Amino acid sequence: MSTYADSGVNIEIGDDSSKIMYQAARLTWENRKGRIGEVISPKDDFSGVRGINVGGLPEGTMMSTGFDGIGTKVEIAERVARHDTVAYDLFAMVCDDAVVCGGEPVLVGSIFDVNSLGDGGKSHLDLMKQLAKGYVEAAKVARVAVINGEIAELGARVSGFGKFNYNWGASVVWFARKERLFTGSEIKVGDKVVALREKGFRSNGLSLLRKIMLDNYGGNWHEEKLGEATMGEMALIPSQIYCACGCDMFGGFDSQPRCEVHGFAHITGGGIPGKLGRVLKRAGLGAKLDNLFEPCELMRHAIEIGKVARDEAYRTWNMGNGMLVIVAPGAEKETIKIAAEHGVEARVCGEITEDKNIKF
Repeated sequence: MSTYADSGVNIEIGDDSSKIMYQAARLTWENRKGRIGEVISPKDDFSGVRGINVGGLPEGTMMSTGFDGIGTKVEIAERVARHDTVAYDLFAMVCDDAVVCGGEPVLVGSIFDVNSLGDGGKSHLDLMKQLAKGYVEAAKVARVAVINGEIAELGARVSGFGKFNYNWGASVVWFARKERLFTGSEIKVGDKVVALREKGFRSNGLSLLRKIMLDNYGGNWHEEKLGEATMGEMALIPSQIYCACGCDMFGGFDSQPRCEVHGFAHITGGGIPGKLGRVLKRAGLGAKLDNLFEPCELMRHAIEIGKVARDEAYRTWNMGNGMLVIVAPGAEKETIKIAAEHGVEARVCGEITEDKNIKF
């Protein structure tokens, strides 16, 4: 007699995994207490109804959603056999995009597609607990609540390195005041650009990194050392999450602005030319960037051994600069101070120019 477990789906392990992630999600609800998006759950049950109180919102309130995932950085976690940091990459990808629009990320929901939650009778619940640990920690940094999620065992439809393979994507709900949305018209010639440092790859350009490493070091490239750490450990460095410090800068949804911000560029796929270029195109302006952060050590190594041209590197990777903040002259000091309060290194890296090109 055939059973569902024979096809690779174990309902009991699936329920246990759902409970692990639900308990992790519950811990994130505290992040929105007293703020817009405070979670209401009439029943303490992972399958119960959950919602948020949105009564009495002021006129001009806007809400939107965003979607993204970790991409092929998951394979790095599989190679290193460490899964407690990938939630940082997930939250950075979905939440940091919200502040670019002028929104405050509030709620996150995710879908976790895994090949199997068990292998040869042995469950992967210990690995799910690693994922849940990162879930809680990353949500606190992003200052969001996890309100929903889905886990699906898809068997051979999901593959990768080793036996525990998955894809993890998420959605974010963000709220904004219409008058605080960034349109590009706020940006003026002479505005300063502040770079927020990124110490790793975020979740972008990992396909190029993996190809370079495979070509130069073979299938187990992640075990090779570069200095004191393995290259797998260096590639897995979790993304810096910027959305909370960004909201503290411009005020988010319902706080007082602490400095005059005119725009954000989240440096993901397309790099500085693509992402800052998109923001400046709306303003019809350019930028001169002469004090950017240096790329991380593994990025520099990949550029060297992969013979990656400078322009290609800056279109593919963040090159040490995960977010650029455009502020009014005189607001630089407070911007850097707020970033430091969130453990983010920042510095003035340039200014906005009438010339429409981005020079760096």
